[in-house]
Amino acid sequence: MAITKNTIVTLDYHINDTEGNLLHEEEESLVYLHGGYGHIFPTVEKALEGKTIGESFSIILSSDKAFGDYNPALVITEDLSELPTEVSVGMELDGYFEEDADDVIIYTVTEINGNQATMDGNHPLAGMDLVFEGTVLDIHEATSEEIKEILEFHHHH
Repeated sequence: MAITKNTIVTLDYHINDTEGNLLHEEEESLVYLHGGYGHIFPTVEKALEGKTIGESFSIILSSDKAFGDYNPALVITEDLSELPTEVSVGMELDGYFEEDADDVIIYTVTEINGNQATMDGNHPLAGMDLVFEGTVLDIHEATSEEIKEILEFHHHH
């Protein structure tokens, strides 16, 4: 069976930078619904179309097609008194865009200097070109019930 629209695909994958350094590797396989549902990078989905179980892939993603370009405006400094207690470097905090309170941004505390914390709202891999590599482990035709469940789950998350 080949990867086509409305198939559920299981991948073993890792992400490297363009020099071959490992940046991200999941212990669990990635399972997604194929077919333009936005559950995986569009460039990766397009490259996986037609692949079969056991096939390997290596896809280069430019930063704008992956986690976006690095945006210095997403680096902010806040007084510690404005933040939850026990803030430490590396901690992640939810923030919100003023123009859209439903759109959550995750800030990572990068520095604490005196009574202020510097936080970065960029994804850790923002601004980097990436290599998405792996192997197709499984493919099966999605039932209408599976499609409905997956779409409802992703709509609420």
